[in-house]
Amino acid sequence: MAAILTGVAGATPAIRTQSEKHHLSRQRARALGTLGFLAACALPFVLWHRAIALVATDFRLEVDYLVTGWTGYGLIALGLAFMLPVVISIGRRPTSRLYPRARNAYAAWGLALYVLGIALASQVAQVLEITSGA
Repeated sequence: MAAILTGVAGATPAIRTQSEKHHLSRQRARALGTLGFLAACALPFVLWHRAIALVATDFRLEVDYLVTGWTGYGLIALGLAFMLPVVISIGRRPTSRLYPRARNAYAAWGLALYVLGIALASQVAQVLEITSGA
């Protein structure tokens, strides 16, 4: 293949030996991380504002209601709580006191709980849509 490219282009092709990384300034990384976190906080309300309103209007302190209606949103909130130390530590050095020692574990738990909550909340919204006749 290199011989074909040399004959066509008239020069030898450059071989890259290192992958290029995208580097952001600390301020830009913090701003982007904060913006992404705020978007993740707003996403459930944007997607399921009607389902949240339907579940909230029928509020009662029963185990079945709390488990089926609010577990998805609770998982989303718990995932966001795990992500908060990760967002705070963006752009900081690992020696900083605001840099959690288990940063990757917090990120993994936060992402896993958030995705599970999104999946469960979408199912709750579909059931509410079917039962409410909308």
